[in-house]
Amino acid sequence: MAGKARRGGQGFELAMMSPALILLAAISFIPLFTMIWMSLSKVGLIGGLSFDFIGLTNWKHLFSDPDIGSSWILSVIYFAATVGAEMILGTLMALLIHSLIKARNVVLSLVLIPMFIAPIIVGLLGRFLLDPSFGLYSWFLSTSGLYDGNILGSVGPALAAVIGLDIWEWSPLVALIVLAGLTAVPTDILEAAEVDGASYRHKLVSIILPSILPILLVALLIRAMDAIRFFAIIFITTNGGPADSTKIIPIRLYDIAFRFFDLGYASAVGLTMLVFSIVIATVFVRVLQRKETVA
Repeated sequence: MAGKARRGGQGFELAMMSPALILLAAISFIPLFTMIWMSLSKVGLIGGLSFDFIGLTNWKHLFSDPDIGSSWILSVIYFAATVGAEMILGTLMALLIHSLIKARNVVLSLVLIPMFIAPIIVGLLGRFLLDPSFGLYSWFLSTSGLYDGNILGSVGPALAAVIGLDIWEWSPLVALIVLAGLTAVPTDILEAAEVDGASYRHKLVSIILPSILPILLVALLIRAMDAIRFFAIIFITTNGGPADSTKIIPIRLYDIAFRFFDLGYASAVGLTMLVFSIVIATVFVRVLQRKETVA
């Protein structure tokens, strides 16, 4: 009887959830299958939307297109630089804030301000501050002799500038996540380590970081998923320039779809981004599950 009651309860729960599940499936799978069909077609827009099946032509072009290859290389560089720096800076900020005794909430509020600014506004702010004529940062770099030129108009500095803007905006998010994890570090173990005369470095390496490792992996996953589709700041500041030096794969996808209106080829590029995101997420989730199993 108990088994029948459980099965009946599960059937009722499934019946109650089925409308939401059907809606979620429709929202998720219909666009996905449409993109797959578009990637195998030449999409026409003149005289109405039309799909002419061309097989794997778009995919062959994708894997032989040097522009796509260079954009993926830039995306990997951007991904590694932003996510790596944000994880390091965010963890350091969280450790510093957690060590504060007074005014912790005030400092945390100030640190989190960049996170609440829209990326478009961050891009506009960065373009204003880095303007070679009246930008504050450009003036400071020129006065100090560090760099005298158009930052957003030069190949190397432009990439460094957009990376810096992303790090400035999203390091506080990592700090907030890590700070939440630091509250779960066992205080009794830390107090015992202090009694034994352990230094802060030993406590950090042996107790604190191992305790918050799952939280660090969650923060890494969140930022990695967002960095893959990063768009707004680069679009506002450089729009992929100069000389395509900041044209990461989302900017390239935008150009293909909305400047050249090659929606079939753009669908193929978008699907490769989706596959890359799934692979990254799967790797992080498996690592996190392995850590939880070991713990």
